Amino acid sequence: MKVIVIGGGIMGLSTALALRARGAAVTLLERAVVGAEASSAAGGILGAQMEAHAGPDLLDFVRARDAYPAFTRDLEERTGVHVGYRRCGIVKLVDDVPAARALAAEHVALGLRAELLLDGAVREAEPEISRERRAALFFPDDAQVDPRALLRALGAGCARAGVEVRVGALVTGLRLDGDVCRGVSLGPEGLAADAVVLAAGSWASLVPGVPLSLPKVTPARGQIVLLEERPPRTRRIVFHATGYVVPRGDGRVLCGSTLEHVGYIKDVTAKGVVDILGAACAAVPSLGAASVSDHWSNFRPYAEGGGPLVGASPVPGLFLATGHYRNGILLAHDTALRVATAVLG
Repeated sequence: MKVIVIGGGIMGLSTALALRARGAAVTLLERAVVGAEASSAAGGILGAQMEAHAGPDLLDFVRARDAYPAFTRDLEERTGVHVGYRRCGIVKLVDDVPAARALAAEHVALGLRAELLLDGAVREAEPEISRERRAALFFPDDAQVDPRALLRALGAGCARAGVEVRVGALVTGLRLDGDVCRGVSLGPEGLAADAVVLAAGSWASLVPGVPLSLPKVTPARGQIVLLEERPPRTRRIVFHATGYVVPRGDGRVLCGSTLEHVGYIKDVTAKGVVDILGAACAAVPSLGAASVSDHWSNFRPYAEGGGPLVGASPVPGLFLATGHYRNGILLAHDTALRVATAVLG
């Protein structure tokens, strides 16, 4: 079976690799450079319990998180590229103690590890947290990866598995045979396939021919500032009211992130940097002495209605792997397996 994957980010690469592992002949099309957009700009947080809280997505998110050790270990063995997986835990600073206690109890009742930390216990979990913060939720099994390293590993994995990757390939339309999607157009060139997977992130709705009946995917800009601690001090991911602090363990600390619906304007703004660093340093005061190493922005793909678009579309032969918003890294491998099953049975 021949499958085309549109989009060369972590979602597209993961899906291409999963399809190839099940025997499909896969061509991946990327309009620019593989991994140049949201995938390489993400924080890499595998915050299943942090993100899903106690809603209907919780156990699905946990399943996706818990599959990561085996997924990354296999990928590293195949490629030799270390992806920076670490089960570092997440400390979420809270103000409403009764609500936090109830949430922790819900997680524990489902067999998950969660704990309400008060006073000194907050700094036992992460000593660099401000002494003014008196309460936090602790999710010890939430984790992280380095998205740029994961991209390199997935790219190497696809190359070794025999996925054909074409960069600079601008899809100008879907090719329909009656009501069935049978490939894509690349300008005057037609490329036939038995199935097409749309994994184009924030650009998914801009691909000509994508059904208007699908929820529209739009960009939500996030800005990130990279700091350098010498020596490394912060150990765990810390979430505060407006963002997060992600220590990589080697002195690099990502501070993020804004959430802005400004279209496709990929800027880092003065207000964004001030807001990010002000909130990060208030939560973790020692970051005030860290040096600013880099900053960037990119777009989270937000699907109308809030949920990711995964699996079969209303058009036979067209499958979806987009709209994951804040959780693209967390859900990439799980989505890839689900899409491969939808395409191949």
